[in-house]
Amino acid sequence: MSAPVNWPLAIQPLLKKYKSAKHPLDYKNTYQLLVMVVLSAQDSDRHINQIAPAFFKAFPTMTALSKATEAAIAEQISDVRNFGNKARWLSEIAQALKKDAAIPLTLEALTELKGIGRKSANVILRESGQPPEGVIVDLHVVRVAPRLGIATGTDPKKIEKQIMDALPQKDWDAGMAISFLGREVCRPTNPKCEICLMRKVCQFYNSH
Repeated sequence: MSAPVNWPLAIQPLLKKYKSAKHPLDYKNTYQLLVMVVLSAQDSDRHINQIAPAFFKAFPTMTALSKATEAAIAEQISDVRNFGNKARWLSEIAQALKKDAAIPLTLEALTELKGIGRKSANVILRESGQPPEGVIVDLHVVRVAPRLGIATGTDPKKIEKQIMDALPQKDWDAGMAISFLGREVCRPTNPKCEICLMRKVCQFYNSH
């Protein structure tokens, strides 16, 4: 049995590499980010980036969105997965907040909004420069964290807790860093282990 990994130390190269990397959603402000995060659930960031310009032309601010009907919102996002629910959620969020400045920047307040779970809230906090209150666990992290060995299982909530337990709070941006690693290197099939900066400590790599 190999020695346990010192994760706070081992994660540093990964954090350093992706420290200032912006989330793949191509947003211009917190309002756009919030809308795009809601839309991207079960859909791809790339697809949401494609439809976003027309959406924000129609609804440039939270105030504009709050005055739109649910049907008008749905029309703009009709090729997004689960668009009916997402139109309703965005309408409810806009009604509740009314303006961009009212967008909350705490995990608790964000997750009270319709259509925003912990992952989405963590993304909004990270991109807004807030201190992390949790760890971003997207589909990439669900795949990569157990490969690395920093977490086990497939439940995002449990994986998030395991990463939070393994690292000090200042390093909780590791979630986004692991996500970038999953997008670029640790692909679902044929991961590029030979160029991965985590291979020294990676359970998957060292057990093959």
